[in-house]
Amino acid sequence: MKTDIVTKENIKEFIEMLSRRSPSSYGEYEKIVKDIIADVRERGDEAVFELTRKFDRAGINASNIKVTPDEIKEAYNKVNPELVDVIRKALVNIRAFHEKQKRNSWFDYGENGIILGQKITPLLRAGVYVPGGKAAYPSSVLMNIVPAKTAGVKEIVMTTPPGPDGSVDPATLVAANEAGADIILKVGGAQAIAALAYGTESIPKVDKIVGPGNIFVALAKKSVYGNVSIDSVAGPSEILVLADGSADPRYVAADLLSQAEHDEMASAILVTTSAELAEKVLQEIEGFLEILSRKDIISKSLENYGHIFIAENMEEAVSITNEIASEHLEIMTENPFEVMTKIRNAGAIFLGPGSSEPLGDYFAGPNHILPTSGTARFFSPLGVDDFIKKSSIIYYSEDALRNVGKDIIAFAEAEQLTAHANSIRVRMEDENE
Repeated sequence: MKTDIVTKENIKEFIEMLSRRSPSSYGEYEKIVKDIIADVRERGDEAVFELTRKFDRAGINASNIKVTPDEIKEAYNKVNPELVDVIRKALVNIRAFHEKQKRNSWFDYGENGIILGQKITPLLRAGVYVPGGKAAYPSSVLMNIVPAKTAGVKEIVMTTPPGPDGSVDPATLVAANEAGADIILKVGGAQAIAALAYGTESIPKVDKIVGPGNIFVALAKKSVYGNVSIDSVAGPSEILVLADGSADPRYVAADLLSQAEHDEMASAILVTTSAELAEKVLQEIEGFLEILSRKDIISKSLENYGHIFIAENMEEAVSITNEIASEHLEIMTENPFEVMTKIRNAGAIFLGPGSSEPLGDYFAGPNHILPTSGTARFFSPLGVDDFIKKSSIIYYSEDALRNVGKDIIAFAEAEQLTAHANSIRVRMEDENE
């Protein structure tokens, strides 16, 4: 893990290096993904089943693609009851947080018979993608489904890759059932995204696709965007710890490693005003690496994308933090709430020594589906707003229209749109008689 004194040049170079991890930078895979999407779009179920046999070695067909109630019941028998209890506790917090995000339609009544407003409508059907393979993430199941349910989405279709025996991870099934998935389908990869975007005989077309996945899933979501909505094109996980000399180096080190263990492309960054803290954090990291199970992944992550920047003062440290715009930001300073007010760009902000990043991953309630690859400059965490759409409401009485008709006609004629002007003029003909 490299340590540098902050300069404009090394910050710029580091941010450019991080940006190259984005799925948007992996053009060599795009043709593979586009071919899969085209195949599914043309052949529907037949293509989905062939690709599932090819990539997941699973014999999925129209009769077994949908998870049955018996399979869900069996999953509960396989999952530790303590985990089921934890899932239910986490759901209470996640639901409570997202309930506060709900919006209501509104109407504003003006003079002379004018009504303006906004109508909030939940999406009809949402698709949730859940990764399979090396690890199961029931926490992500909760984070994707709960805001959709809270928004009032009528039908939630979840897809996840099956194992070679056609089974789905039991914890994933339990989490999906507890959160309220309506349909659970055994299909993964780019073929799942294509099927959700365009629909097949067995897989209904959705209005929006959310959820993390590998590079093929990310590129597939990018490719189908426009035909359906998506949450984002997610990149590797990120954490940035902003700390001064008051921070506990053991806490800082542990939290940096909590993200570095995700995969070799995850980034773990410390921005600090204290060279002494930086040195102590490095020592703590060495100690933790001796006991952590994913040592090899963490070591590669830190070697490639781990970095410590030593800033001259907190003002400079905050400026760097805003430039990097990390997915997860922990503030470990004497007054984290004061520092937080100066932060413009971060997916989720954790304040103080008691608020470690895994608290947000699993339990606190705010969503852990967050903007990555610097997109926290303009994107927000997944939430209820992602599953609604807004329609503007406009009502003018005939008298109200006459009061502004000449202004509208003048505007339309200035843009040489005579049919626009005529649409207003015909409603004022009796006035000119």
